[in-house]
Amino acid sequence: MNTPQNPSQRPPLEGITLEKIVTQLADTMGWDAMADAIPIRCFTHDPSVKSSLKFLRKTPWAREKVEALYLLRMRQAR
Repeated sequence: MNTPQNPSQRPPLEGITLEKIVTQLADTMGWDAMADAIPIRCFTHDPSVKSSLKFLRKTPWAREKVEALYLLRMRQAR
């Protein structure tokens, strides 16, 4: 088995779905704050989890920004 012994060595987003990331950010920050942090249309115009997922799954650069925002928020919450 190739699992690291130290949990801090795991990839930070292992086991976390994109849907969970978007939902948690929307619940904790709100769509307006998400749009301020990452000004993409799926956050600024009639935002929803479904439309955001559709866009983010097709747009790697935007997904990376959303994942980075999620990680930053998780670090700040500690």
